[in-house]
Order: sequence, then structure tokens, then C-alpha cells
Amino acid sequence: MNLAKQWLENARDVMTRIEETQGENIRKAAELMAGAIECERWVHTFGCGHATLPIEEMYPRIGGFVGFHPMIELPLTFFTRITGEMGVHQFVFLERVEGYGTEIMKGYDFDSRDIMWLFSHSGINNVNIDIALEARKRGMKIVVFGSAEAARGKKTRHSCGKTIFDLADVVVDTCAPLEDASVPLVNHPDRIGPVSTMAFVTCVWMTITTVAEILAERGVKLYIHPSHNVPGDGTARQRLDEALAEYKRRIAGV
Repeated sequence: MNLAKQWLENARDVMTRIEETQGENIRKAAELMAGAIECERWVHTFGCGHATLPIEEMYPRIGGFVGFHPMIELPLTFFTRITGEMGVHQFVFLERVEGYGTEIMKGYDFDSRDIMWLFSHSGINNVNIDIALEARKRGMKIVVFGSAEAARGKKTRHSCGKTIFDLADVVVDTCAPLEDASVPLVNHPDRIGPVSTMAFVTCVWMTITTVAEILAERGVKLYIHPSHNVPGDGTARQRLDEALAEYKRRIAGV
């Protein structure tokens, strides 16, 4: 089997395990999120490093809808630079600094009806745990997406003694492997071909489509980000403007 096919098989295996094992947890998470969005509150989303990618995928994005608030902290992405300013070395240091997440939370106005949706492969780094602790103080429900295998047996780095999985009301297991990278390469000690981002995004869209289904069945209007590149659709830009205006109206209180 060539390596491209091996990666594809690995990815399919993860998606199959998500489908077979995580449906109930995804439904629980979606119910919480639908409740917040129905009353015009927010599902706040946060992650570090590659765990920011599922956040950027969900909104603003074609097929996404108003209700999800991305809390993207640029120094914690490491995608703006590799070396130099906001580079990987700084990112690896910062995500382990206890108290940083507490300071991030001071920049927003939250409501107890809000949901905090956290993404972390292992769940042990301090910034995410800070965010979870502060969200709990504010009365928010916490949803965590991460790898049970990557978290198994690992000790938190936080002085509270808990991981974000311990602090969650609902956990969805991405079913990603411990190493994340899934394909061995000849003459090299390290594997290539990570699958956790694909797993995150799979779980995200299973969840968001379920949220949309719940809200539509309740008669709630969704402000969907439309595709504005389809020939012949003369109202797409109008619908996009309407969705962005609704986001602007709601985000004013955050």
C-alpha cells in the first residue's frame, strides 16, 4: 500500500469510529448549543495551535451560520509565523503558561446561557484549562472535543489538578490516535500524515448540522453564510449581508 492510500485508510478508520461511537455525545453537545443559539446567545470556540483550525472552519464559512463566536488568540495559533515573531517556540511556551487563559477571558462579556466549546488533542495544557475554569465560574456549560487516546494516562500541567476533559459537561472523542501522525516513513523515526484536524472537522460538522436540524425543527431562523460564487443566484450577496448584519448585532454585547 502506498503512503497516500495508507493515510486515507487511517482517516477512514477514524471517521468510522466517530460514527460508531460518538453519535450520542455529539447529540448532547448539539442540544446544549441549540439552546444557547435559540435565545440569541453564543457558542464561544477556543483552541490552540492546530486546534484553532476547526474553529476557523465553522464560521464565517459557507454553510455555517450565526451563533458561533471564534476566540482566536493570534500568538496561540503559530500559523502567522514559523520562526521569528509569534513563532512555534513562543507558541509552545505560551500554551503552557498558567494564567494566560484567565487574562484572555477578561476581554469578553459572557452570559451564563453561553456555551464554551474547547478543542484540544490531549487536554492537558494550561491555557485551555484556564479558559474552562473561567467559563465554569461564569456559569457556562463546557463542551470539549479531543482525543481520549491522547489524554489517557497523561497528567495535567495545571495546578488545579484537572484536564479540560475533567471540567467538561460533554466530551466528544475525536478518536484520533495518540501520536496524531499516522503513517510511518522509511528511514525516519517520526511519522507523517496527522489525522486529528480531519477528526476535529468531521466532529464539528456532524455537530453543527445537528444543531441546525434541531433549530430548524423548532422554527428558528438561521442566518446562514451562503455560497456567493454560484452562477445565477442573484440574492446570495443580499443573504450574506443579512447574515453578517445579524452577527454584528449580536456580537455587540460580547
